[in-house]
Amino acid sequence: MSEHDQTPPLLLKGGRVLCPATGRDETADLLLAEGRVAAIGPNLADPAAQVVVCSGKLVTPGLIDLHVHLREPGQEYKEDIASGTAAAAAGGFSAVCAMPNTSPVNDSRAVTEYILGRAREVGSCRVHPVGAISQGLKGELLTEMAELKDAGCVAVSDDGRPVPDSRLLRRAMEYAAGFALPVICHSEDLRLSAGGVMHEGPTATRLGLKGIPAQAEVIAVERDLNLAGLTGARVHIAHVSCAGSVEAVRRAKERGWLVSCETAPHYFSLVDADVGNYDTHRKMNPPLRSPDDRQAILAGLAEGVIDAVATDHAPHSSLEKLVEFDIAAFGVTGLETSLALVLGLARQGILDLGQAIARLTSGPAACLGLPGGRLLVGGPADVTVIDPNLAWSVDPERMRSKSQNTPFAGWELIGRAILTICGGRITHRLTEA
Repeated sequence: MSEHDQTPPLLLKGGRVLCPATGRDETADLLLAEGRVAAIGPNLADPAAQVVVCSGKLVTPGLIDLHVHLREPGQEYKEDIASGTAAAAAGGFSAVCAMPNTSPVNDSRAVTEYILGRAREVGSCRVHPVGAISQGLKGELLTEMAELKDAGCVAVSDDGRPVPDSRLLRRAMEYAAGFALPVICHSEDLRLSAGGVMHEGPTATRLGLKGIPAQAEVIAVERDLNLAGLTGARVHIAHVSCAGSVEAVRRAKERGWLVSCETAPHYFSLVDADVGNYDTHRKMNPPLRSPDDRQAILAGLAEGVIDAVATDHAPHSSLEKLVEFDIAAFGVTGLETSLALVLGLARQGILDLGQAIARLTSGPAACLGLPGGRLLVGGPADVTVIDPNLAWSVDPERMRSKSQNTPFAGWELIGRAILTICGGRITHRLTEA
């Protein structure tokens, strides 16, 4: 995202300032100047400031998404940094973590610097690159993690595929720990999941589709967590989808291991039966799971075992999605629907409002040690203003993403970001109702 030194001060008046990280929940004003939070309190004034009246709205730290596929470089026909960050800003996100499975893979300084350069030029939010664990994501040779961190990577991952070799993953964790780089694990036993296209269960049997058992995730999660315990590395488990994984993370945290995890909105909003009549927009990896798994995800979010909600925003074109279910690409978009779905958990009483906002702000920031996630005087002026009562319909044609593979098309949702601010600059203002 470009820096604008001449951005005028911005005064947000009379909103409900809700910051779970600091315990702040009060009606107050927020003054932003020179890219920082200048003041928080009642009756603030600045004659040079642009004033935005926020009465009846939530004013929160800028939302953070730990898990996004921006597709640039290499697959810009699906998404690029401009369109992906525009979608993020429209969803209320002031920062996203970009996964490394681009083409070429982000396994070098050159690719990391390219991503950061493009984000400065055309981005609508902060982009935190995640570097690869192994060269080319091949699971054979480790990347130069010191170089990746120096170039700007905030973590390493072979997301999109696991590191099958446990010895290599151990060495990766030891290497990453030396540079305080978190390791994000895509936990999947490829021999158990091989050929599967949806969750193994009655729906897969009825549809005649090969299933992926929950154990393909759980066994791999157990391995990855045990390696975290062995090495002392900070390890984050991506896209947790089933009950066994939640329980494994709970036990690892009880042991004092430096572990965290995320889930995605589709795992607490949908189940495997929602694949319906071969809906490829509901095909992702890991797949939608059983109702019991969904309940475990909800419980994990409420208990704090699951630290963050991340979208795993994975845009694909119609070329990859409007085909037979067996051969359709895994992945769905999520940046523009995530906030409303998380707020829905608060309306249902599953989370309180503070917990809901924490899973999108302070939780993600803590997982990877990212800046932001809280509103503090002197801290980054990354802010999201939310209308928690705004009803809207999910229309893929009106999304900012280049791709339309949302599993929530046609859903009526409540709650939306009406203003997203990054570094004191307005990057999204809702103009449609």
